[in-house]
Amino acid sequence: MHPGLRVSTGNRGPGAAETSSPSPSTPERSFNQVSKSVAEHGPTRFPCSKLKLDNLFLQWLSLPESQKLVLNLLEEAKQGKHLHGPVPAGPLSPHSAGAGHPPTFFNANTPPLSPSKVRSPRSPASPSRRSLSSSLRTQITGPAAIPQFHFPNGKPLSKEHTLAVQSKLDHLFLVYPQGLTVPAIKDLVKQVLELPSVLAYPLFSKLVVPSASMVTRDAVESWLQRHKVLQSEPVVRLFDILRKEGLEYVSQEDLKSMMAGILLSHPGLEFLQETPEFQDRYAETVIYRIFYALDRSNIGRLTLRDLRRGDLLEALTMLDNEEDVNKILKYFSYEHFYVIYCKFWELDSDHNFLISQEDLLRYGNHALTYRIVDRIFSQAARPFASQVQGKMGYEDFVWFILSEEDKSNDLSLEYWFRCVDLDCDGCLRSNEMLYFYEEQLHRMELMSQEPVLFEDVLCQMHDMLQPAKEGVFTLRDLKRNRHLAGTLFNILFNLNKFVAFETRDPFVVRQEREDPTLTEWDRFARGEYVRLAMEEEGEEVEEVPF
Repeated sequence: MHPGLRVSTGNRGPGAAETSSPSPSTPERSFNQVSKSVAEHGPTRFPCSKLKLDNLFLQWLSLPESQKLVLNLLEEAKQGKHLHGPVPAGPLSPHSAGAGHPPTFFNANTPPLSPSKVRSPRSPASPSRRSLSSSLRTQITGPAAIPQFHFPNGKPLSKEHTLAVQSKLDHLFLVYPQGLTVPAIKDLVKQVLELPSVLAYPLFSKLVVPSASMVTRDAVESWLQRHKVLQSEPVVRLFDILRKEGLEYVSQEDLKSMMAGILLSHPGLEFLQETPEFQDRYAETVIYRIFYALDRSNIGRLTLRDLRRGDLLEALTMLDNEEDVNKILKYFSYEHFYVIYCKFWELDSDHNFLISQEDLLRYGNHALTYRIVDRIFSQAARPFASQVQGKMGYEDFVWFILSEEDKSNDLSLEYWFRCVDLDCDGCLRSNEMLYFYEEQLHRMELMSQEPVLFEDVLCQMHDMLQPAKEGVFTLRDLKRNRHLAGTLFNILFNLNKFVAFETRDPFVVRQEREDPTLTEWDRFARGEYVRLAMEEEGEEVEEVPF
């Protein structure tokens, strides 16, 4: 008897025997007659028929001939053969089971592969049947039928891939026998690691010995084996290159070597090499933008999960293949940096690289209300990085302007939601919104504009955003309609954008929708760069002597 098909006899009754002969208590009606009656009249007519069928089936399955038949059928099923069950000589009954014929339920056309295929009224499976079903499933599938799909340490490399990598390394060190400089590391990054070449600079800093000017082969192979770099996916390789050894996160400091390499090597940034001060500002701005987009926990660290969810690797790949840096709208556009820096410089009246509350009130031609600026400086949206009481630093301003000029993404919605949520209960209620809108009403009266009642505004916002609970807006409600949610905040504390919304041109709105690849920030930065460039050209013309 096969151990996988051992059947428990717990439900066979106290008088059940371990032999192949039927029990004396077995009724004289044949099995086929009972089955036919059950099929015709159902279990309601014969309440004990199902139990009798189970007992008969277990008795049949306990016979050596039956076990041999089932195992043979399973083996044929595994091999993909067409199954042919033996044709019984007559109706199977307890009397015919011992007549020299192998007992079976099957006919030549429908041999079931497991006991669960027996057509009988459903009832809770007994312990013996559950163990039988589990054993048969093990026989059919086997432990090796499901291939491994999770590899905690990376998927093992094939022999061909290993040989190909080894060949590339051999060739690389054949060309550079003394060691790898930065240009050689670029070849390593692109050919072996299959990553953007701009990552050669942080990788060189990671592998080179402090007193040396080249990276040895031992250092490269040790790093590859220690981190199983070649077995990991590209974003994991990026993470291993950027982070410090032994740490499970990337800090802003870790990105500086990457930015230094970009400034040195990218053709679209060569003009900045004559102005090191603006090189530093550009690098800071890019790093702040990366952390703004990826650091969802706002802790100043990027984990592997943050990099997986983000698009930094895609942006670096584009930067590697595009000479015009302004076409890389994600993070690296110089025009975007120019707009952010000039906006900050305009507000920083004493040029100490800090902005006061009065300075920020001048942003956007005094577009913001006193109350929302007061909430920003109370650090309700996020703690200031400037560490100076009552002052906003450049990093804080980058977060502010990115959130102010594009209120259609989750990050900006969270920023302004924390500002307006006065009691920090996760809901914006009518009294909180009225607190900010009161100042808007006063400003409209001073500008001789027809004021819009708060009740009308609230009703309009309900129709646009459709919150789950009337009179209460949650962050989930806003994110569900993120392309319209920014209008709520503009109405509450940005008068210029509120007026622009009330007088919007449908043609312009339709034009913006035709190019969904551009975000609100992209459109704002493009327009502001043109304006600032024209102002600078005008100043240069005025300075030319006649």
